[in-house]
Amino acid sequence: MAGPQDSPWWLAVATEQAAAFRQAAQAADPDLPVPSCPGWRFRELVLHTARFLQIVGGQLRTGGADRARPVPEPATVGDPLDWFDQQLHDCLRLLAACPPNRPLWTFSPAAPSLAWFWHRRVAHELNLRRWDAQATLRCLVPADRALAVDGIDEVLGTLLASRYTAASSPAATGAVLVSCTDGPERWLVWLQPGEAPEVVRDPADIPAARATTAGRATALYHGLWGRIELPMAEGDPVLLSGVQAH
Repeated sequence: MAGPQDSPWWLAVATEQAAAFRQAAQAADPDLPVPSCPGWRFRELVLHTARFLQIVGGQLRTGGADRARPVPEPATVGDPLDWFDQQLHDCLRLLAACPPNRPLWTFSPAAPSLAWFWHRRVAHELNLRRWDAQATLRCLVPADRALAVDGIDEVLGTLLASRYTAASSPAATGAVLVSCTDGPERWLVWLQPGEAPEVVRDPADIPAARATTAGRATALYHGLWGRIELPMAEGDPVLLSGVQAH
C-alpha cells in the first residue's frame, strides 16, 4: 500500500513526467485544442498545470495542518512554459525538502494529513497532464504499470472521498468491482448516498457487484480519469460514473 516509503519514487516520477510534458508542450502550437480537456488549448493546459504546482507549493511553504490561503495568480503571464518551469522548480524543491511524514493539510478526508499525500498527488497530476499533451500530439508513450496501479489506488482510495461531500454524494447505492486483468489487483468500492465511499483493496470475499470494470491497469487508470472509456464495463452506468474522478 502507498505510504511515505514511496516518496522518493513519486518525486522521480514527477520529474520524469514533467520533462515529458514540457517536451510535448514546447513542440505544440499554443492555440492547438486539447481534446481530452474540452475548451482548453495547449496554452490553457500549460497554465493550468503551472497553477496547480503553484498552489501545491504554497501549501508546502505554509506547512500547516490548515489549508493555506491560495497563492495569488499572476495577472499576466508572458511565456506559459517559462512560468511552468518556475513553478515546477519551486514545487519539486519544496517536495524534496519536505519529510513525507510531516503533518500537512490535505483535501481528502480519506487521506492522512501528511506531506506524502502531496508527493503522490503531484506525480499523478503531472502524469495525467503529460498524457493530455502527448495524446493531443499523437505521440503517446504508455504509462508505467506500477504507476497506473498506484494511480487507481489514489483515485479510489483518496480522491473519491474528496469528490463526495454532504452537498454532493453518490447518486446510487451498490458495489463496484474494479479489476486488473494484467495482475492480481482489485478494488471493491461501495457507494451510498450521503456517505463517503468505502473501498476495500484486494478483498478476500466479493459480494455481488452491481457494476464491474476490468482491464489492464493503464486502461483502468485512464478510464477512471475519463480519458478513455472504462474497459469491459458492465452493470449500472450511474455506479460506474460514480467511481470516476472527473
